[in-house]
Amino acid sequence: MADGHGHSRCVKLTKDQGPVDDITPGELNQPIQVPQLNIHRCVECGQVLPESYEPPADEDWATGIFGCFEDAESCYTGFFCPCVLFGRNIETLRDDIPWTNACVCHAMCIEGGMALAAATALFHGVDPRTSFLICESLFFAWWMCGIYTGLFRQSLQKKYHLKNSPCDPCLVHCCFHWCALCQEHREMKNHLSDNAETSMTVVSPPQTQEMNTCENRESATAPSTGYEGHTNLELQPV
Repeated sequence: MADGHGHSRCVKLTKDQGPVDDITPGELNQPIQVPQLNIHRCVECGQVLPESYEPPADEDWATGIFGCFEDAESCYTGFFCPCVLFGRNIETLRDDIPWTNACVCHAMCIEGGMALAAATALFHGVDPRTSFLICESLFFAWWMCGIYTGLFRQSLQKKYHLKNSPCDPCLVHCCFHWCALCQEHREMKNHLSDNAETSMTVVSPPQTQEMNTCENRESATAPSTGYEGHTNLELQPV
C-alpha cells in the first residue's frame, strides 16, 4: 500500500468514466500477416525465391489438341453443349465458381452471339443493312470466345506448368474452341486420376498371433519357480 505522500500504482475506477467499446467475439484472435514469413522457397533445395518467380512452363499436354475422340463423353458434350463442358472444366479448376455460372456466361456470350447472327440472317436475310449486325454479333462471340475462355486455359497452364500448345491460349480458343475445351477436360481428368493413385495408401493388416497352451503354462510357471528359488535361501548367523 502507498502512504499519503507517495503515488499509488493502482487506478481507481469511477462512474464518470465512459463505457468501454464493445468488442466483437473473436476480434482479438485474428491472424496477423507477417510479410517476412511469406517467403517462396524451392521445393527441392529450400532456397529462397523472389516474389516475381514463376515456375517454368515446360510440361507437355497429356493429349493433343485434335485428340477429341480419345474421350468420347467429353467429345460429344463439347460438340453439342460446349457451355456445359466449359462449366465442368471451370468447376474442376476453381472451387469457388459453380459450373452453372460459367455455363450461363458461356451460353450468353458465345452461343448468344452466334444465335443472334443466325437469327438475323434467317429472318432478315443477308443484305447491306443486316450484314453489319451479323458481323458484329459474330465478332463479339469470337472475341469473347478468345478472351474469356482463353484466360481460364492460361490459369490451367499455370497450375500444371503446361507449355503453350499449339500457340497462345487465347489464340487457341479463337481458332479451335471446341477442340480446346475437350483437351482441357482430358488434361484435368488425367491429373485428377494421377493424384488419386498417388494419394492411395495400402495398409496391410497385422499378422495373426497365436499362442499355444503349453507356452502359456510355461510362461505362467516361470516367475513362480524363480521366486521359490529366492525363498529357499536361509540366513545363517555369523
